[in-house]
Amino acid sequence: MTFPFPHAPFPGLDDAQRTAMLTLGPTWASDIQGNRRQVCEIYDAVHDGLPADGLHTLPAQAYGDDPRQQLDLYLPAAADGAARPIVAFVHGGAFLRGSKDATPHIYANVPRLFARAGCVGVNVEYRLAPQAPYPAGADDVAAAVDWLRRHAAAWGGDPRRIVLIGHSAGGSHVATFLTDPRYRGQADGVAGAALISARLEADTLPGNPNAAGVVAYYGPDPALQRRHAPMAHAEAMAVPLLIAIAEYENPYLDRYALQYAARVAAAGRMPRIVQVPGHNHTSVVAHLGSADGAFAAALLDFVATHAGPLPITAPAAPAPGRSS
Repeated sequence: MTFPFPHAPFPGLDDAQRTAMLTLGPTWASDIQGNRRQVCEIYDAVHDGLPADGLHTLPAQAYGDDPRQQLDLYLPAAADGAARPIVAFVHGGAFLRGSKDATPHIYANVPRLFARAGCVGVNVEYRLAPQAPYPAGADDVAAAVDWLRRHAAAWGGDPRRIVLIGHSAGGSHVATFLTDPRYRGQADGVAGAALISARLEADTLPGNPNAAGVVAYYGPDPALQRRHAPMAHAEAMAVPLLIAIAEYENPYLDRYALQYAARVAAAGRMPRIVQVPGHNHTSVVAHLGSADGAFAAALLDFVATHAGPLPITAPAAPAPGRSS
């Protein structure tokens, strides 16, 4: 599925922001870190201009003993007593870096999107390489899911309707948790998963800007890298899956996403496949919750399809100048 641009690309951006996004997209891979900073500045300003949404936030909930084993909860303002779907986001960072709070609004914008739709939104932090190599990231996803199941009733979540969303390296950790044999039986309650711009194969090819992160997490042995990367276990994906890529990706990630989708489909479970035009490896998640709502609508529909109807039918973002 590819979404056409509306009448003007990047709705919600001003002319200067729109021009910047249109300019950096085709040259994304030439300066990924510099372009990433520019994207975060643009969308931080966008999110900062939206009105308050009235959500309740429960920050820094510890699901383990390490300081990075924390998650933030975003709860709808209205409490109606119904058990709500839980949507948990796992950020990226090339295995070596990254934070659930990369900026004041990114990546809290993702769980906030789902909380505005009546779900329990979750922003998950995890340990990083090289101090925490494979399989620490997936271990942390497993621990976070277990914590969410055990505590769901306290804040109105349904432990049987958990959807995991992983971006970049976070997508690797989500996919590994759901398919690697070492986690067999631990995904009880997971109703679906979305892998966005995920690293699904481990490579150290010359064009891979994050090759050092692959080595730091999976180790230097190419055979072990391939054995432990999500691609090796794609056929074991047992939950409904959405795979999304940006038009302008980090090298190889779009190719791996299609290969992964083909392997999942060959095993009998066809995933939803989405390309988000105009966006890049960072903006594909940084824009969620803004007026640019096509991809957000696809994610909300996926959650509604596989985790039950969403409690609130609402636009993807509060309309500027209005109270939500």
